[in-house]
Amino acid sequence: MPTLPPTRASLSGSEPHQYRQAADSFGTDAERYNRTRPRYPDAMVDRIVVGSPGSDVLDVGCGTGIAARQFQAAGCRVLGVEPDARMADRARRLGVEVEVAAFEAWDPAGRAFDAVVAGQAWHWIDPVAAAVKAAQVLRPDGRLAAFWNVFQLPSCVAEAVAAVCRRVMPDSPFNVQAMTKPALNGYQVLFTKAADGIREAGGFSEPELWRFDWEWSYTRDTWLDQMPTQGAFTRLPSDKLAEVLEGVGVAIDSMGGSFTMRYASVAVTAARTDAA
Repeated sequence: MPTLPPTRASLSGSEPHQYRQAADSFGTDAERYNRTRPRYPDAMVDRIVVGSPGSDVLDVGCGTGIAARQFQAAGCRVLGVEPDARMADRARRLGVEVEVAAFEAWDPAGRAFDAVVAGQAWHWIDPVAAAVKAAQVLRPDGRLAAFWNVFQLPSCVAEAVAAVCRRVMPDSPFNVQAMTKPALNGYQVLFTKAADGIREAGGFSEPELWRFDWEWSYTRDTWLDQMPTQGAFTRLPSDKLAEVLEGVGVAIDSMGGSFTMRYASVAVTAARTDAA
């Protein structure tokens, strides 16, 4: 698998982890989030498990426990750390042990883990501080794996989403125009910053990028059900959100009421090379 070249990009006010209001908005409808957000490829979960020295997993920013339950199904013992009590409560109800805290401030109380994972969450944490904390709690040869589901909308749906968002939410901090471009291009900066944070923390092997491609079919209703859980829309007033969903629904109807989404699940991962 490829490695990521270092950039040593400096942090700025535009860093995702500095948008705390956006990061804290996903718990407004934790049940919908858990119901609609995509899972991760079993092949990726299995590779992380096989690449770890044991089965004790710490899930950072575990949300409602989507990834945690997949690691449990793979035979792992999982502890989640989640800053949003609403998301943590949902995860607990679904069988995941969770401690409520921001990862940077969380107290591991002497516990150690074979893998530290983060699904769809690492960009909400300072990448250096997070890697330093991961190094502290990982056993030697333990694996750090931050991963994301990157989706690519069909062009006609992407153009409809961009058009309605430009009209309804012109002041959004999210890059609406990026919706019509190759999605992986927009995520590359997140992958690179995660890798640079691991390098700066020290004590890890050279970060690698693992990619797993897959597809999922959505009906009009299932996609519109997921959209309010996405960061661009979680804080949108209900009337504005309804306008966005209406415009996107019309576009999907024009395609016959359903479409196939292309996903790439990408992990930035490295192994702990010495004792903390």
